[in-house]
Amino acid sequence: MKLGMIGAGFVARFQAVAMMQVRGLELGALLNRGGTQELARFSQENNLGPAKIYDSITEMAKQVDILAIYAPNYARIAIMEEIVDAVKSGAELKGVICEKPLGRSVAEARRLVQLAAEANLRTAYFENQIYMKPIRKQLDQLALVQKVMGPLSLARASEEHAGPHEPWFWDPARQGGGVLSDMGCHSIAVGWYVLTPLGREITFLKPQTVSAEVALLKWGLPEWRKKLLEGKGIDYDKTPAEDFATGVVTYLNPDTGQRVKAQFTNSWMFDKQGLRLFMDGLGPGYAFEVNTLVSPLTVFVGDVAAASILDQEATLEKSTASRGLLAVHHNEADLYGYTDENQDALEAFSANKDAFLPWSYGLEITRLVMAAYMAAERQKTIDLTDPAVQQELESYIPAIQQGHGKDVL
Repeated sequence: MKLGMIGAGFVARFQAVAMMQVRGLELGALLNRGGTQELARFSQENNLGPAKIYDSITEMAKQVDILAIYAPNYARIAIMEEIVDAVKSGAELKGVICEKPLGRSVAEARRLVQLAAEANLRTAYFENQIYMKPIRKQLDQLALVQKVMGPLSLARASEEHAGPHEPWFWDPARQGGGVLSDMGCHSIAVGWYVLTPLGREITFLKPQTVSAEVALLKWGLPEWRKKLLEGKGIDYDKTPAEDFATGVVTYLNPDTGQRVKAQFTNSWMFDKQGLRLFMDGLGPGYAFEVNTLVSPLTVFVGDVAAASILDQEATLEKSTASRGLLAVHHNEADLYGYTDENQDALEAFSANKDAFLPWSYGLEITRLVMAAYMAAERQKTIDLTDPAVQQELESYIPAIQQGHGKDVL
């Protein structure tokens, strides 16, 4: 199948590396935007596909089987509207992919789901951490234990690094908030997933309550605000976003009445080796733990040799150092689940089905993220079973996203 990418930034490049490991999927086309030429060369040099560059989505849609939206959050509805128009004018797409988060609000996410349905398109919501091999393997390894002892009752998930690459990620209006919008969606999703009893649908457990706190800890300090303004053009003195978020989602097992909990923690202030994904789960008499900074390979680079290293991220995504003892991952795209989510989308669309995670699931994750923002704003636990709260979330926009972060943080 030929895939066309809309977006050519950091995530698109990571996905291209993952696609190289998926048989039967090629990068057929790119939309002409910043960074497209470099990504096209990468694709051609690595025999991933011709990556022909097109000036419009409508033109590109007629030359590929799948379209993947890797563009910034604020542009996605307009992109999807053009995809729908392309389908109505004759493009025969098998499916459409959207990188997390599906929307900056419940209303945006719902609109994307509606547009896909309008064009009768199969969908894949790309939440890579659910596809991580360590996460899937622990489920397999503990399957018999779960059957005897019962499912997990507590999950904890975190994603942390020193801060995003692109300026728009730091802009609460364009991105949708701060670290909770950017990475909280990952941790909330994987927590819900690992708590789900074996063999049940991904939304089997019913969200009951959400509590959360957000804070501006590192990037609100004067020296770091200055660096952010000079390096990214973003003024956190005027419109700040949170660089730390933590909270708990409580779920109900409708069969047993048991309540289970998933804790999430995220930050843009992890000034250590680089990106760290940490997940663990506790059940009656058993547990699992995943820490991506525990690598089977380490290298040491001393001061004398450090000048020879040009790219510190060659060892690890979001790496903050190029010397000392470095954790090295030989295949980050596979470790983080990017390879397997592409494989799943290929197989699903080939069979004319939605992927394991359809856009309707992405809508539910957006709802939980918005509930977390609401809980942090109001400093109270949000009752997701209350019809009035459910209705309010449909149009809710976090104060931080509206540019009122100084009133919240």
